[in-house]
Amino acid sequence: MKPWALILGASSGFGGAVSLELAKHGYNIFGVHLDRQITIPNVKNLMKKIEHTRQHSVFFNINAADAIKRNEVLDEISERLHGHEKGSIKVLVHSLAFGTLKPFIAKSQNNCVSQAQMEMTLDVMANSLVYWTQGLIFRSLLAEGGRIFTLTSAGSHSVIPSYGAVSAAKAALEAHTRQLAYELAPMNVTANAIMAGVTDTPALQKIPGAKNMIDSTKLKNPRSRLTEPEDVAKAILLLCKEEAGWISGNLIGVDGAEDIINFTGEKVAHHIR
Repeated sequence: MKPWALILGASSGFGGAVSLELAKHGYNIFGVHLDRQITIPNVKNLMKKIEHTRQHSVFFNINAADAIKRNEVLDEISERLHGHEKGSIKVLVHSLAFGTLKPFIAKSQNNCVSQAQMEMTLDVMANSLVYWTQGLIFRSLLAEGGRIFTLTSAGSHSVIPSYGAVSAAKAALEAHTRQLAYELAPMNVTANAIMAGVTDTPALQKIPGAKNMIDSTKLKNPRSRLTEPEDVAKAILLLCKEEAGWISGNLIGVDGAEDIINFTGEKVAHHIR
């Protein structure tokens, strides 16, 4: 039986690229996304591309942080896989990007992040990973030797204006990933956080100063370009291979060495003599 992948945040950006890449290599796709009517055509286009790979896709347009909706989706997945062997979900990808982009401190209370916004950001972008994983385990859906991937960023350990709540969520997501790597080790399930470089996704465009971030990254990155969603998708595909089964609990950079560079500006020429 062909394996299934469950992609949280499947409709665009990293989630969309990973969905298509895994489908090209034999994975059926369960996709969870939250889209309004204006972006639904993009979701339908992605599903058509997956169909062209001759794999199955089932997409759910829900709030992935809603406990009731989460359990409804997991129950439906369980029903759809009824009669198949237990542990049909081989890959879980957490690529949820929905949070509040406000500073912690401002002159007006309305202009800084609130308690509700902080808690929502951490719940969606970090804690939901734990709840979805628990749901898979409770229903015997997660395969022995499965793979869990979470999408983080350099913002988990560096300061970006108005990014504080998201930064905290990314740091928490990395911690949750390490904990799952430890607790799921008896099932030979690996869990790794993928730290992508700056990528021009819908999520990036919502960050204040996104254009400046893009421009400075092109100067900073040794390859003079941004990371592409497909770069991340291909890395995840590699880590899904059986040979990668001993790689777990790690923060893995997929950024062309971007994060190790601590300067911007004119590039230094490298001469090989």
